[in-house]
Amino acid sequence: MMEFSQSQKARHAISTFKTLADSLPLKGVYHPSGKTGGRLADALIQLSPEIYGSMTSDRIAELKGLQYVIDRMPRGIERATRIIFTGQEDFESTTFEKILPLRRRRISYAVSPTEFCFVLTTGTSEVYDILTHLTFLNIEAEKIARQADNFPDGISAEWRELTRIVKAEEEPEKEALQQALWNLAIILGRTWRETRDTWEYLDKSRREHRSNNGLFNIIYGIGNRVLQEHRKDQDMLTVYFTPNLDEMLNHQKYAAIWSDNLKHILIENNLEKRPLHVISSNTHSIRNLLYGAGALGEVGLKIPADVYQMAKTLREDGEIIEKYAVKHGFFPIPDTSGSAITVQIIDMCRVDFDVLHPSLNLSKDLVEREQPVLLVIDYAFGTQAFDLMDELLQPVSEEEEAVKLLFASISIMGKAGILPGDKGDVMLPSSYVLEGVGHSYMVKNGLVRGDFPDDVNVYEGPMLTVLGTSLQNRAVLERFHSSDWSVVGLEMEGAHYCRAISASIIKGHIPADIKVCYAYYASDNPIVSGETLASGPMGEEGVVPTYLISRLILEKILND
Repeated sequence: MMEFSQSQKARHAISTFKTLADSLPLKGVYHPSGKTGGRLADALIQLSPEIYGSMTSDRIAELKGLQYVIDRMPRGIERATRIIFTGQEDFESTTFEKILPLRRRRISYAVSPTEFCFVLTTGTSEVYDILTHLTFLNIEAEKIARQADNFPDGISAEWRELTRIVKAEEEPEKEALQQALWNLAIILGRTWRETRDTWEYLDKSRREHRSNNGLFNIIYGIGNRVLQEHRKDQDMLTVYFTPNLDEMLNHQKYAAIWSDNLKHILIENNLEKRPLHVISSNTHSIRNLLYGAGALGEVGLKIPADVYQMAKTLREDGEIIEKYAVKHGFFPIPDTSGSAITVQIIDMCRVDFDVLHPSLNLSKDLVEREQPVLLVIDYAFGTQAFDLMDELLQPVSEEEEAVKLLFASISIMGKAGILPGDKGDVMLPSSYVLEGVGHSYMVKNGLVRGDFPDDVNVYEGPMLTVLGTSLQNRAVLERFHSSDWSVVGLEMEGAHYCRAISASIIKGHIPADIKVCYAYYASDNPIVSGETLASGPMGEEGVVPTYLISRLILEKILND
């Protein structure tokens, strides 16, 4: 019998998880603790994502992975016994609590203390993401429940003590807190220090952002739910998919509304016939580079000679910059479509070149001659990138006529996982490989190694567009890197953008020789333990590569 490699097993697990996840909206309902949920759990365990560390252990709880998931799920998810996925609900006039997770632009509502509704607007990637998190939580919940109820005489003393703490509705303090954490460490199979670190991390987020209910409540909530399910004291956690979810997944509904809104704003401001440069980016680096020095000068503050030092000083001055920018051709467009993608329109003709930071090499003559307009769009999420770009590049209907917009360039920048390098290094895609289906797309990248300073580590090569950050396995990634694919990094949107751009060229919406620029900086290395996304955000160390790429994109598209 043929023996499969770890990479082959992991790829099969990814395929199984994707197939099951794709089928659930059609099926309409599943139980995370039922047969389908068990198959999802088996696939995730077989995959053994690096980001979830010790998830595969029967005894040891995975705490870094728990922190990662809790940051991306609504507060109180540990109490859920009923979860609904829907494509559209009008909850604004209800008393249901709207909840936004700490680290994900995701809309959810607490319909009751035990029922949550996710309003999904960004595509299938969001379905994969939430299902992965729910599956992980259920695996950990089963593990905790076994530890709580594995004694001949019933519930363990440690679980009874945790129950007492949670029911008291007051966090223990000082010596009582130390004892409670030791008790919890026994349940989790972790050291006291590891348990304390996770408690501190979640407690900080709880106090500053009200983003979770604290480690004691989370562990008790997920463990108690499974204990109750085992005793038949309550129905199993049930996840429902409403029929209108299909409109979001298959018809680009929210992307179409988003695109139409944006195009009509361009028309209202007489910008639709000017060259448009699309930049998929964050919402601060392009704005700060073009307006930061002018804004600081206007309020009498010193302008740092180093542009990256200026970027660091501007992190807390968003209001000052925006107040200045709107007087010089900057149009912030908040999202009203439900897609959660904000846009910034920048009329370069109204930017004051006399007060630009001196390190920026932009052609004032080109701007005066061509009158370019920048469309800076916030980061998309996975497959949402195709929907947004596909809709954006289509002609707009105005007075029953199709008006083709003049797209002059498209630039994609962001952060990604790197395989051969370290955090902060730069990756320049030469092509994209789409995980799960094997599609690949060539890229004629307008950015090259020679554009970057010699002291910056730059890796050029294929990039892997993955199904989700939580569905990555070290063996698969090492195979993509070491084989003739020679993949240098992984991200979630690139191939979807390429697919939309290629389709628009075929349909004649944009020229075949349109200038494209792609670049990423490394936010993590998913094949190195302790360097995954679960280890936390980069913070200030991400400022220099972010602004370096942003500056180079501006110089590429705003020079002859």
